[in-house]
Amino acid sequence: MSNYTKENRLAMSVALAGILTAVGVVGGTLSIPVGFTRCCPTQSVVNVVAGVFLGPWYSLAMAFCVSLIRNLLGTGTIMAFPGSMCGALLAGLLYQRFHRVWAACLGEMIGTGVVASILAFPIARYFLGKACGLFTYFIPFMTVAVTGSIIAWVLVYILKKNGAMSAMSRAVQRS
Repeated sequence: MSNYTKENRLAMSVALAGILTAVGVVGGTLSIPVGFTRCCPTQSVVNVVAGVFLGPWYSLAMAFCVSLIRNLLGTGTIMAFPGSMCGALLAGLLYQRFHRVWAACLGEMIGTGVVASILAFPIARYFLGKACGLFTYFIPFMTVAVTGSIIAWVLVYILKKNGAMSAMSRAVQRS
């Protein structure tokens, strides 16, 4: 059984979400401008990592905070919200269901690459007044999601290999 109390696990979860938020914001400066958006593979990496270690709701909150801060700093666009939040939520939900890193990566790819690219269409068309098609964002969003998911899978594999993953999982595991 874990030596961590419920309060300690909550504090560890919030701290990890904060660290991943910071990594997402700083990594957002490494974005690739594509059309009306800036694609950020770092966001996909933190989405998968958060999905694995924190679950769907902390992942969603972390992605929202990253998007909000990036927009306030001018390093993101309004597309950061659907682009990050859909992937983070699905990564967490699929990892929660299957307990496999590939499931979190698949959730990130479906959430960001498919769902968010479809949600980006009405935002671009009606809020930004840009003429675009329903799947305008599919290729850039999916490219970033796949790239970030591969990087995250390698990162989690390394953490698992050296024992850090089990220690982190025990620390943030919910009662």
